[in-house]
Amino acid sequence: MKRWLSAAVLGMFLSGGVQAAIDTYQFRDQAERDRYQQLTKELRCPKCQNQDIADSNAPIAADLRREIFRMLGEGRSNQQIVDFMVDRYGDFVRYKPALNARTWLLWFGPGLLLVGGFAVLAVIVRRRRVSAPAAGADLSPAERARLATLLEKDLPHD
Repeated sequence: MKRWLSAAVLGMFLSGGVQAAIDTYQFRDQAERDRYQQLTKELRCPKCQNQDIADSNAPIAADLRREIFRMLGEGRSNQQIVDFMVDRYGDFVRYKPALNARTWLLWFGPGLLLVGGFAVLAVIVRRRRVSAPAAGADLSPAERARLATLLEKDLPHD
């Protein structure tokens, strides 16, 4: 019984730290809460790099969530908030960066690499077809006759 009691007390102490990491913001209405959740899901944590700020426990992600909440309270639009984050952290902070002169390679690079790979493959195949001589084209008539007799001859079986 003492073990169960000590495990329960220890569990309560350890769970207190976990509960402290949860953001508790008071929103005016459900629409504002939905906007907050959408924005925190579409922005990437600058420290974690492959996690959105809604799921990240990094201190910078907590700061960004607090900043988004503050800007929502000021009445800023989603686009204004995203623009602020991009101005501050660069296009990297967005999972789907806007198409512009700095991000065109990100958007079209994989397709260009794929097309380039197929072009190189087509050139290699074409060169091999052109350079490969037809079977028996370099043989003299005597060599062809000898080849035919060798191919017709039954080989001994083991």
